[in-house]
Amino acid sequence: MRLVIMGPPGAGKGTQAQVVAVELGVPHISTGDIFRANVDRGTPLGEEAQRYMSAGEYVPDSITNAMVRDRLSQEDCTPGFLLDGYPRTLEQVNELDMMLLADEHRIDRVIELTVDTDAVVARLLKRAEEQGRSDDTAEVIRRRLEVYFDQTAPLTAVYTQRGLLVRVDGMGAVPDVTGRILAAVTA
Repeated sequence: MRLVIMGPPGAGKGTQAQVVAVELGVPHISTGDIFRANVDRGTPLGEEAQRYMSAGEYVPDSITNAMVRDRLSQEDCTPGFLLDGYPRTLEQVNELDMMLLADEHRIDRVIELTVDTDAVVARLLKRAEEQGRSDDTAEVIRRRLEVYFDQTAPLTAVYTQRGLLVRVDGMGAVPDVTGRILAAVTA
């Protein structure tokens, strides 16, 4: 099974991706983890990505795509994978399609966790307080959520048009949300 999981900051996407990947027996592939692994190993792509990250800039799609392509080519991804944090742009959607098409594969489902905005703001404010991140104010968090929804709307539209997008209620206890995701994936 080849899956993509999407959701706004604070939706529990990372937690769910890890649990669901284990349940399905596929690797959880997080772009953040891929970036860190390439930087830690000092790969040419990692060094290039580090230059952008150190300058506080987004890593260009070309570098991100190359890292994802490399990760998906590894043997553990043969039976499937769960992508978390990729794709984030329409260019990345098209690039992912090309990567998979080369191996005669495609995305099976795209899970979008839906959440109550006020509940997510409260969750992220609590996390910011616990982690001592005083710059994460309610206003900043709400802006990040707006940016997320603006940026992902074209992606969700494409995946909806293809009949791949399944919206899953991301509110509630972790096992409850996991159950809803697994039911949606196997439906």
